Amino acid sequence: MKKDFAFGRMNYILLAVGMAVVILGFILMSGTGSSESAFNPDIFSARRIKLAPAVCFAGFAFMIYGILHKSSDK
Repeated sequence: MKKDFAFGRMNYILLAVGMAVVILGFILMSGTGSSESAFNPDIFSARRIKLAPAVCFAGFAFMIYGILHKSSDK
């Protein structure tokens, strides 16, 4: 008896890849912050302000594609 899932195998793979890209984007955003006694200018680096949000956005877009992808597994 074959179970009917909402998505095929390829959809789940695409969703997992998209989630990994989003996690990578959040890792790129991480780092030390500023405190009340010391200012850390690294919080305004290009990696944290430009690259990381773009990577997260690409991951979310890839996850949407993974949801909308018509799987041929069925």
